[in-house]
Amino acid sequence: MKPLSALVALACFGCIGGAGFAQQGVVAADLWRPSHTETEPLSYRASLEALANDFPDSANARARLLRAQLDDGDTDAALDSLMWFKQRGVSFNEEAQAQILDMVAEEQAGQVRDLLIAAPEVIEASTLYAAMPAEAGLVEGLFAAQSHNMLVATSMSAGAIYLYEAPTGQLAEGKWTAVQIPGANDLSGIVGEADASIGWAASSDLDGSEEEEAPFTGLMGLRADFQNPILVPAPEGAKAIGDITMGPDATVYASDPVGGGIYRKPIGAVEMEELILPGNFVSPQGLALSQSGELLYVSDYLYGLAVVEIGEGTVARLPSDVPVFLDGIDGLWRHGNTLIAMQNVDSPMRIVALNLSDDGRRIIGVRVLEQAHSKWTKPRGGSISDGALYYIATGQYDRSGMGEGGDGNAPQTIQIRRLELPNLNEERQAAQMLDGAP
Repeated sequence: MKPLSALVALACFGCIGGAGFAQQGVVAADLWRPSHTETEPLSYRASLEALANDFPDSANARARLLRAQLDDGDTDAALDSLMWFKQRGVSFNEEAQAQILDMVAEEQAGQVRDLLIAAPEVIEASTLYAAMPAEAGLVEGLFAAQSHNMLVATSMSAGAIYLYEAPTGQLAEGKWTAVQIPGANDLSGIVGEADASIGWAASSDLDGSEEEEAPFTGLMGLRADFQNPILVPAPEGAKAIGDITMGPDATVYASDPVGGGIYRKPIGAVEMEELILPGNFVSPQGLALSQSGELLYVSDYLYGLAVVEIGEGTVARLPSDVPVFLDGIDGLWRHGNTLIAMQNVDSPMRIVALNLSDDGRRIIGVRVLEQAHSKWTKPRGGSISDGALYYIATGQYDRSGMGEGGDGNAPQTIQIRRLELPNLNEERQAAQMLDGAP
């Protein structure tokens, strides 16, 4: 989804990660508290300390606190924050590093330099699977049909669905077919029912354009011919429908990246219903269901991962036993008992695997699967099929003029890449067997 304005911090930042994952002490989960940037003073130290405490895995919150610490001349506290970033592999760009060094005393500059990571590690593990035509524009969502060599992509700028079918085991360019969806506005998230009888796409006014008629906001049910879609409007109070996911019972869950609520549509329902009130999140993006189907994972772009108890409608922070930052997550998918997260915040962007505990209520390990890829622009949506993540590597968000940094250059071919996914649970079990061997 289209993120909010850049993370409020000194400058852009990202993460470096190695091939393995570590484990350490458990962190207790706290209830998720609503937090909005416009009501959080940037320089009020106590407020920012509370924010960083409430969202301990948010680099955004920690970066704002770091700036306040430097403004106050509290270098000791700033060194603690820089250690926080280093432990999580966060790298600041050259401009930010220079700003930080300018704000500390000369005798402490050496300590600061030791905590600044010079450059992110480049990890390129995916392969090119297909190339979309440039005229598809701002492509947001992607659905990969299980074992059918079929891709279905949504275009926000064209209001169309793009279909792709590849010969088995081959890369075939130029095989895309564009289908206009009657009544569609900006199309974003897309999912398909298990029997492939119907798919669902999210429609909203996400690009801020002026429309002659009020845009349809809600879910569009798409049959085989993609005509006469089933329209399920969003409930009153929802401002947009962006990312969506589907449960095993065909319930569709949706996030509102503008209003901050979470909604769902049970199978057969003609209206969406409210699951989490608007305003509980700043910018909820990717969604994923737990293996049990009882929990819904929600990525808040500014503050990290939350877990919703679907039956009770309560929201808590998803805690991590390992040092990791969890904001900046756009796409989110579950693979076995692992969450796959696309973090497309700047410098660098990455795809990570978050290994979950057996009950799915905390993170026990993290691995960076891909990072700072030389072919990426602004990686977008995707889906998991046959043990691999198929994702949009060059979604043209950077060229659309819609977001900060949009360069306005001519459209380019859109890469769809395939990333083979590891099974971290099998690796963890193997490691435990080795640890217990005589």
